[in-house]
Amino acid sequence: MDEMEEELKCPVCGSFFREPIILPCSHNICLACARNILVQTPDAESPQSSGASGSGVSDYDYLDLDKMSLYSEADSGYGSYGGFVSAPTTPCQKSPNGVRVFPPAVLQPPSQHHLLGHPGSLPPIPRNSCLTCPQCHRSLILDERGLRGFAKNRVLEGVVDRYQQSKTAALKCQLCEKSPKEATVMCEQCDVFYCDPCRLRCHPPRGPLAKHRLVPPAQGRISRRTSPRKISTCTEHELENLSMYCVQCKMPVCYQCLEEGKHGTHEVKALGAMWKLHKGQLSQALNILSDRATEAKEFLVQLRNMVQHIQENGVEFEACLVAQCDALIDALNRRKAQLLTRVNNEHEHKLKVVRDQISHCTVKLRQTTGLMEYCLEVIKENDPSGFLQISDALIRRVHMTEGQWGKGTLTPRMTSDFDLTLDSGPLLQTIHQLDFIQMKVPSAPMLQLEECCTINNSATLSWKQPPLSTIAVDGYILELDDGNGGQFREVYVGTETICTVDGLHYNSTYMSRVKAFNTSGVGQYSKTLAMQTSETGQSPSDMQTLATVAWFTFDPASAHPDIILSNDNLTVTCNSYDDRVVMGNSGFSRGVHYWEITVDRYDNHPDPAFGVARGDVLKDVMLGKDDKAWAMYVDNNRSWFMHNNSHTNRTDGGVNEEATVGVLLDFTRGVLIFLINDEQQGPVAFEGIEGIYYPAVSLNRNVQVTLHTGLPIPDFYTPGEADLSGSVC
Repeated sequence: MDEMEEELKCPVCGSFFREPIILPCSHNICLACARNILVQTPDAESPQSSGASGSGVSDYDYLDLDKMSLYSEADSGYGSYGGFVSAPTTPCQKSPNGVRVFPPAVLQPPSQHHLLGHPGSLPPIPRNSCLTCPQCHRSLILDERGLRGFAKNRVLEGVVDRYQQSKTAALKCQLCEKSPKEATVMCEQCDVFYCDPCRLRCHPPRGPLAKHRLVPPAQGRISRRTSPRKISTCTEHELENLSMYCVQCKMPVCYQCLEEGKHGTHEVKALGAMWKLHKGQLSQALNILSDRATEAKEFLVQLRNMVQHIQENGVEFEACLVAQCDALIDALNRRKAQLLTRVNNEHEHKLKVVRDQISHCTVKLRQTTGLMEYCLEVIKENDPSGFLQISDALIRRVHMTEGQWGKGTLTPRMTSDFDLTLDSGPLLQTIHQLDFIQMKVPSAPMLQLEECCTINNSATLSWKQPPLSTIAVDGYILELDDGNGGQFREVYVGTETICTVDGLHYNSTYMSRVKAFNTSGVGQYSKTLAMQTSETGQSPSDMQTLATVAWFTFDPASAHPDIILSNDNLTVTCNSYDDRVVMGNSGFSRGVHYWEITVDRYDNHPDPAFGVARGDVLKDVMLGKDDKAWAMYVDNNRSWFMHNNSHTNRTDGGVNEEATVGVLLDFTRGVLIFLINDEQQGPVAFEGIEGIYYPAVSLNRNVQVTLHTGLPIPDFYTPGEADLSGSVC
């Protein structure tokens, strides 16, 4: 009940309503607060005056400027509330609830006696007093009755009292003699609150008292009626009780109001009857609102789950990002080590070459120096004959040695510079461009049933991306099982959207599915398609069954928003009193198909309809009302076939809870047949069936059904030999 508290507070004072009155705009306000926000207007702004709208409204664009003066209701002669007019140009302020409130007029403040709720002794309201609703800001001029012209909201006052009582201290035992203890139970029959000792002593659970119902004190307080309902009196004639209701004025009236002719031309009904009628309407509206509130609660649960998933996904994504960046850093470190190794190798190579050249030059220089010193000593000798004996050889050696120091000998074989330059520009640019891509995995492909077929022991499948999908696709993966319910295996990977698989087993049912992929990953599988190969080798003209969808469910994506699915989309009901359509998630174009629907709940004799439909069938009317559906609708006694709103073949026999409705769709003969509890219902319902059809059901909130698929064809029926007899009612 805590959520209701804001409904019980005055928009002016922010406290619980005290003596609430109903304004013509249907909003409520405390009687004392109404006096506090009265504003006196000049005579020129009187509703009888031609200038009732006034020119002072320019400062208040938020005010409702529609003139709804009740003085103009000449047909009823009733003008209780004065009329809505534009408000005077008085500065406004905000109440504790945040709504705009006009300040009180400069009037003599009412006494405490007046504020405590004695309308008969209220001080007179100044002439042309104006009251502005603090919620919708619509203003009205009070008539001579002032605030007494407004009806009291006794219902709201009673709700406030009960709510405040429920918030008070704990209830006390009514049988404790000295200091009452806190009550633990209440007996609904005795209408007494007991503590545990008094209950055991005064209300033992035996004998006649054993049949009494004991409830918690809080529940007992709510159900307890401590005072009789107050009798409402007329605001015009305070001594008359309200006993009738004016439909046009939408307000209770008394007999004297009727005798005075104020509602002479209006439709008037008994107050009790209208009370029950409006209670029923409110209850019905509350049921619908309750459904919306339930949906809102489920939506909030979904959003809260999303918050948790977002947090979990955020942590997971952050960890993934850190791991990816760490992997990049590791790769960079490995490349860094490789490049450092190359630099070290180049360094060692240069040093080796230079050191080898130093060693070689050192040896040659030592040999040259020795030869030079020896030649100098030979030149010092004074023996001509001895000198000439060795001079030729020494000259040749000197020339040879000098030739060894020729071109390139005194040039370094290696430079000291490293001829390596790290090309880091592209990598730095790539790092700066490192970002997230918005690419998603592809959507599930759609099988094109009209192009899927089997011929002998070959199967051809065709598919396409959903029409509204804009996600890039790099290729497709087609999978088939082993024809005996085994594991799926890949039979094709590529960019084509049609594939023929040869070499399959005869007389086998292969389950097939396809999925798409791109650089972001692999998408969801398509719907599963069952492909039946032929019993023996046949030509295409001899084939009777080309493609058979064996199992399917109801499709939430194409269902009406009022449809409610459960049990893995096999059980369906509705939250509307009107018929709504739901279709299967697989379409048929070839073969013989049979499925059943069991009736789980059947209230108030509704007319559910079962059959097949095109993909663009109307979803907000009964199945068969348009030319896109072929159906049988049935009640608890009879059934009819219906297509394009044409009703035919009325047949005795209806459905109830636990009844089973069968639908037999034979494309080999182009016929549609219905069954109820394993017996054919009427003749063949429709002929000339060809094209693509989806299983379909229409129902309202009084029906719940469950779908059963993958069933064998009934024993009484042989494809190609349908019973075409039957009378038309």
